[in-house]
Amino acid sequence: MIRYLGILFLLTTSLGGCASYPDTNLERLLSLPQHYRQFDAALSWQVRSNDSQTLIDGEFRNIRYQFMENIEVWVVLHDASGKKVASSVSYLIPHEVKRDEIVPFSLRLPVAVSPGTKLFFTYKYSGTDGGDDKGGDWTQSFTAEVPAP
Repeated sequence: MIRYLGILFLLTTSLGGCASYPDTNLERLLSLPQHYRQFDAALSWQVRSNDSQTLIDGEFRNIRYQFMENIEVWVVLHDASGKKVASSVSYLIPHEVKRDEIVPFSLRLPVAVSPGTKLFFTYKYSGTDGGDDKGGDWTQSFTAEVPAP
């Protein structure tokens, strides 16, 4: 009887170590209202404006490379004529982001934007698959419209 209880105890404690806990960064990535996905990365973000500024908070996920380094997320706002009105950059920390890791970013534009405004996003990074692979420097860009609240 004691032997069976011992086995039961060992099974319970060893299987408990296999339990998975929710990844709060993944939950946040999926819960944010705006999304973009390319072969190398997935981004999601929310835009909040007040009278004098715009805050963009989001998550960046490495989905391609064993390691991404020196990740930058840029946002540029243009006026109707195409002239640059404002820009901001977020340098992601940690410096090295492994495949499937998710890291936050935050940007602040010194002007308020309204729904329907187009924001021009650019992200830059160095990607490598490890070993002798030196990878390369990559830049991706896309446009996103500010949604209605």
